[in-house]
Amino acid sequence: MDGIREFLETVRQHNLVAGHLRGVFHAAIGRRITRADGNVLSAGVTWRQLAAALKAMRFDKDYAAEVGADPETLSPRDRERFWYAVIALARVDSPAARAQADELAALVKPLGYVVSPPPSGGEPPPPPPPAADGGKNAGKKKKKK
Repeated sequence: MDGIREFLETVRQHNLVAGHLRGVFHAAIGRRITRADGNVLSAGVTWRQLAAALKAMRFDKDYAAEVGADPETLSPRDRERFWYAVIALARVDSPAARAQADELAALVKPLGYVVSPPPSGGEPPPPPPPAADGGKNAGKKKKKK
């Protein structure tokens, strides 16, 4: 957990959160983050762990507006719940989040961090080809002999 906090602190110090919040969430949750020397900082965290880290680090709640959340309407007293709601609203599995994470990966590389590519399997499988009979017998059970 300390590794993800180190990464988040570096991203915040270099003003990379604004404009990349979805990407920060996507990278923290679903990608491997290592230092340039190969030491693994994070192999991915849960939403709850990320929310707890953002609360502990006292991330500015105004970042929430970037993902369409109104900071005034989300649980103002419980910051962990607040950040959990923001993560949920950010759609961290969306193509926009993946694109922002890819941009962020390029921006943190000179800072000594390597963010892995997105995990495979994120796209749904293509639909099966149509049946040779035009789908006439689709759903019919074959008789046993």
